[in-house]
Amino acid sequence: MSKKMRKKSSRPATGKTSRATSADGAKPPRKTSRSSAPAEGKKPKTRAPASRAGSSHGEAQKPLKTPPSGPAEGSRAPSFRLPRDGGTQVSLSDFAGQKLVIFFYPRADTPGCTREAIDFTRLAKAFAACGTAVLGVSADTVKAQESFRTKHKLSVPLISDETHSMLEAYGAWGEKSMYGRTFLGILRTTVLVDAKGRIARIWRRVKVDGHADEVLAAAQSL
Repeated sequence: MSKKMRKKSSRPATGKTSRATSADGAKPPRKTSRSSAPAEGKKPKTRAPASRAGSSHGEAQKPLKTPPSGPAEGSRAPSFRLPRDGGTQVSLSDFAGQKLVIFFYPRADTPGCTREAIDFTRLAKAFAACGTAVLGVSADTVKAQESFRTKHKLSVPLISDETHSMLEAYGAWGEKSMYGRTFLGILRTTVLVDAKGRIARIWRRVKVDGHADEVLAAAQSL
């Protein structure tokens, strides 16, 4: 072979090199990226939705359809004696001979509970004019209730029921649901007790907007 031919044959090929072939001449399959589709027979994993801040206490929670246990309208109001903001004790007997509104709320200083407490505070003089006292009740500590009262300048006494004894007695403690799971919690409830100590009205699954005004109208009608 001449020097010219050897130089030509030893020159490297330019451009892209051809893909290797197998012994039978077939080209190997290209590598593909991993598919995001789930394997046959397996369900794709879904990420549980993140819960909202504060929703674990009823703002995004919904009560179940099963009716909660508790007193009926016309029955005698269950007695109670619990601590309130300020460090004193409050009992049902303190309101003998007058009407009493008790609103149970899921958690102090959450949006819905704040609006509700502010509405009852706004109407405090109107309730007093028709001989009706108003109490707010939740499972928060006394310290949390005091902070809630001070922050929003609430005039309504706030009761701390950490043991849930009063909440259960009035049917304001029961099953709730959120994002497909169920758990026990406070059901937003309001009770109107007449001057004889009997339950005149019960509002369950309360919607905050306009609720305090509706309760006032009921108290004025007694």
